[in-house]
Amino acid sequence: MRAMTIDTTGAPDVLVETELERPVRVNSEVLVRVVAAGVNPIDSKTRSGRGVSSAITAWPAVLGYDFSGVVVEAPYEAHPLQPGTEVFGMTSVPRSGGSYAEFVAVSTLSVARKPRTISHVEAAGIPLAALTAWGLVVDVAKAHEGQRMLVHAGAGGVGHFAVQLASYFGARVTATGSASSLDFLRSLGAAEAVDYSAVRFEDVVGTMDAVIDLIGNVHDDTGTRSLGVLRPDGLIVNGPTGSWPTFAEDAAAAGVRATTYKVAPDASTLSVIARLIDSGDVRVTVDSVFDLCDAAKAHTAIDEGHTRGKIVLRVSES
Repeated sequence: MRAMTIDTTGAPDVLVETELERPVRVNSEVLVRVVAAGVNPIDSKTRSGRGVSSAITAWPAVLGYDFSGVVVEAPYEAHPLQPGTEVFGMTSVPRSGGSYAEFVAVSTLSVARKPRTISHVEAAGIPLAALTAWGLVVDVAKAHEGQRMLVHAGAGGVGHFAVQLASYFGARVTATGSASSLDFLRSLGAAEAVDYSAVRFEDVVGTMDAVIDLIGNVHDDTGTRSLGVLRPDGLIVNGPTGSWPTFAEDAAAAGVRATTYKVAPDASTLSVIARLIDSGDVRVTVDSVFDLCDAAKAHTAIDEGHTRGKIVLRVSES
């Protein structure tokens, strides 16, 4: 099979096209022919030597968590996901091979039926970002009617799902973004959209019950400044790994609750998200699509940090 691999960490050009053996399906896994693969910031971090690169034990390595494709081998004859079934899901990089390849073997706990109403390219942009948003907003922050929630980087891959899910569950959402993203944020359900380049968000947003922090302190001390808008005993949830080294200490000093979050593949939640997609209550926005052989260009684009929604690789024909 064709795959984009890395033999070492470094700049985007370390991604090269390679011929590999197909993965072998074992136990309760399905073998999936990948039609499209999502590109996420964690992929870029790992490629550059951060992220989960320290856990890579064999080279060349295939990156990529998200995929949408078609089952070619099922675990057993009566399994619900039989050959021909369209599915989407997440791999477990680097414990297994990634989705920048024509085939993946993954646990059935990591895949669900693809939403019927969208393409494979769109579906490949959903799993990691939407599951992360669900964990941040629903599982941890427990979005509910009347809750005041601030979402930073609301137009990004995780952010655009976080805004929608928080709004769907009744929270009053304030989202930060660039000037060009304000209308987009409102279309996702944000009651208020703040241009971070024009105003200091803490001067205009009022008191919040929860902050979904998708930036940390890597830019303009966004994380630390967020502590000042939380009510006493409010909650801040930080997503990006390594984005705020003093997170716990700073939150404790401010008198608010704080936690990081790490996503896990979850077929049952993916199935719920698929239903929300098919019902029109949640949508995925694809910023750009690259062919598999142009994975380096996709990584360059995500490194620039101005993506609205998701970047996706087209791996094969549907």
